[in-house]
Amino acid sequence: MSGVIATSRRSIIVQGEFSIPAWVDDLASFRLWRLSDDAPTQGEISYLGSDLWVDLSMEEFLTHNQVKAAFDFAIMSVVIPASLGRYVPDRMLLTNEMADLSTEPDGLFATWETFRSQRLRLVERPGQGIMELEGTPDLVIEVISKTSVRKDTVLLRDLYWKAQIAEYWLINVREERLAFEILQWTPAGYVANASNSSAVLGKRFELRRQLDPLGHAQFVVDVSV
Repeated sequence: MSGVIATSRRSIIVQGEFSIPAWVDDLASFRLWRLSDDAPTQGEISYLGSDLWVDLSMEEFLTHNQVKAAFDFAIMSVVIPASLGRYVPDRMLLTNEMADLSTEPDGLFATWETFRSQRLRLVERPGQGIMELEGTPDLVIEVISKTSVRKDTVLLRDLYWKAQIAEYWLINVREERLAFEILQWTPAGYVANASNSSAVLGKRFELRRQLDPLGHAQFVVDVSV
C-alpha cells in the first residue's frame, strides 16, 4: 500500500496495522508522533508538504535493496578515505522545516562543515538517542520502486529543491535501460549533470548492470575523477 493522505481528516487506520491520529496535521505534530511508541517501526511514512505518504510495501531485492548497496559502497569508498563527511544509509529520518518535509531518504551525505555550521543537525532525544537529522544535507539519494514513482520524481524533487539540497541522485533500474541522474540545485530548479559528475563529492559516478555467477542482475557503481 502506498499513497498520499490529506491531513485534514479523522484518524486513519492503515491496513489494520496502525492508525495515524487526527491530531497529526502539521510537520511538528508528525515529528512528535513519528518518533513516539505509537508509531510503527516498519514501513515508510513521510510528511510531504502537508500530505502524508504511507508505503508498507516490502523492498524488492534486486531492483532496490542491491542498488542501494551498490551506491552505499561507492560513496563510502570516496567519503571515508578522504574524510569528507558522513554518509547515512536509509532508515534515518530527515526533517527540513523550510520545505515542510520529513522523510527517510535511501541515502544522504553531509560534509563536516555542513555539520559544524549546523546546516544539518543531529536531533538527540532522551531515551532514544539520535533518530532524526534536521536541516539540509549536501546530497540525497532515492531509488525508484514501483510504488514510489510519483513521490521520488515529482513530490521529493520539489521538496528537496525547496530544502536547498545541493544534489539529488535519482536512480531507476526497473527498465532495461538504466536511469541514473545527478540533479544539481539551481535557483530555477534541479538540473541534471550531463556527465553524472558530483560537485559535492568531486567524482564522476557511472551505474552499470552485470550478471552475478548465478545469473542474476548485479549493479556496480564505477567511480572516476
